Amino acid sequence: MSASRPPAHPAHEELRERLAATLRAVAHPAADAPGPEAYAADLLARWAEPQRRYHTTDHLLAVLGHIDTLAGHAADPELVRLAAWFHDAVYLPDREHNEDRSARLAERALPEAGLSAGDTAEVARLVRLTVGHDPAAGDRNGEVLCDADLAILASAPDAYAAYTAAVREEYAFVPADAFRAGRAAILEQLLALPGLFRTPYGIAHWEGPARANLRTELDSLRA
Repeated sequence: MSASRPPAHPAHEELRERLAATLRAVAHPAADAPGPEAYAADLLARWAEPQRRYHTTDHLLAVLGHIDTLAGHAADPELVRLAAWFHDAVYLPDREHNEDRSARLAERALPEAGLSAGDTAEVARLVRLTVGHDPAAGDRNGEVLCDADLAILASAPDAYAAYTAAVREEYAFVPADAFRAGRAAILEQLLALPGLFRTPYGIAHWEGPARANLRTELDSLRA
């Protein structure tokens, strides 16, 4: 007997409806193109893969929620929402170039879903931007996606602790000393940036708490 499938995420139907609404807003599918439910089923299955501990459906939900908060700062919030759906769609912690693989998935799927070449290219560009979270000045879509993706850094201390624990679980195959060194290097790189967030909302509401969390975690890694 095959193993039973895990129960669907509580927000499964909400997410299906959200993706369908986004695709309806930006796509012009051919008559024989798959419906939005086909893309939702594939993407939701990817976000629920067993190797994920932080980059899960909950993370997708959180990023989409932050984009809703920041939508007024984006040039095209619907394309930013599509980029959120794809930005960790391919995620294998022991592999490199997950962002590029995710972008290539978008480049294959979105034309079939009815997006123009230009809109597809913009979504893929935004996905690749999450490698370094360093959008150019004036890149409003990039600023919104990167801020939404990094908003977890500004969480309350207990939520931040849960985030760091989940990241460690995803990298359980990395020895403790190597993980601490690598994680510390990432935190130092982030703290050296002149600003973690680029949107006016992110700067006002998330910059201070995020830096405090990063410093606290870095101190604990160095202890």
